[in-house]
Amino acid sequence: MTDTKKPKLLQRVRIAVRSLNYALATEKTYVYWAYRFIIFHNKRHPKEMGSKEVSDFLTDLAVKWDVAPSTQNQALCALVFLYKHVIKIPLDDNICGVRAKRQRNIPVVLTEDEVLSILNNMYGLPKLMASLCYGAGMRKMECHRLRVKDIDLQRMEITIRKGKGNKDRRVPVPISCKELLAAQLNFVRTLHEKDQIDNLLGVELPYATNRKSPNAGTSLIWQWIFPSLKISTCPRTLIERRHHVHPSVLGKHLRSAVGKSGINKHITLHVLRHSFATHLLESGADLRTVQELLGHSDVKTTQIYTHVLNRNKSGSLSPLDKIIANRNKVKEPSVVYAR
Repeated sequence: MTDTKKPKLLQRVRIAVRSLNYALATEKTYVYWAYRFIIFHNKRHPKEMGSKEVSDFLTDLAVKWDVAPSTQNQALCALVFLYKHVIKIPLDDNICGVRAKRQRNIPVVLTEDEVLSILNNMYGLPKLMASLCYGAGMRKMECHRLRVKDIDLQRMEITIRKGKGNKDRRVPVPISCKELLAAQLNFVRTLHEKDQIDNLLGVELPYATNRKSPNAGTSLIWQWIFPSLKISTCPRTLIERRHHVHPSVLGKHLRSAVGKSGINKHITLHVLRHSFATHLLESGADLRTVQELLGHSDVKTTQIYTHVLNRNKSGSLSPLDKIIANRNKVKEPSVVYAR
């Protein structure tokens, strides 16, 4: 007798997210907020609720839990997804409720000396990855997901696939990273040959590539540039294979390097991307060029880096610096005393 029992709600959320090829992190986030929403309303089923209950939940997040605007917006997106793709009852467009106050924060930016100090306190694979995050303006997961076919050392280009907004873009290979990348490619080639001898299943492939090209996962061009040294189980398919290095590894090495550098700033890997954009603008790069390298859809997003340059838009000095400069120019005449 076949089991026709309908999957539970949270499992249906997982199925819906995977059917749309969303990232694993998005899947976990949407399941988490669906669970929080149900618990908040005393385990009522979402189909018995609607926009009013969603508004009450968002208000509670803002008033009681004092969450950041981005967190509240994340919860709203998860619930909109829940009702649209799982419950099949879309919510109203005008969801009321107290919204967390949005603030526009100026990004943390490192000086060139601080960047160099951090990189000098790193070594091996983490140093190469951090160098690419700064030298090419990559996001953290964009760096982790690089494959052999994305690196072109002849043209000195890196192709970033399916970045934020599901967009591709090309960024230049930093000249200082060329030899290290070539050595890493050789290491990947050697590791891949070992995996083939061990009859290891191929790497994970995007979308339906595995179905269209069954042997693509075992080909060299699809291998991760930064593979993990351990074989792990995919949380979705439960298949044992080689994945890219875990995202926590790079963050741990960066925190250690920042501690050794003695820099008193809140630094994450994304700060290297902020520093990349700011230093390009300071060197005279065009705003549109920086926008394309960062992969921003709107130039307004890139304009935030104009607020963290070493000088303001007019290039004028601080009034204090101007006063001191003028004071130093006009020296008081020396007094000559009669004998």
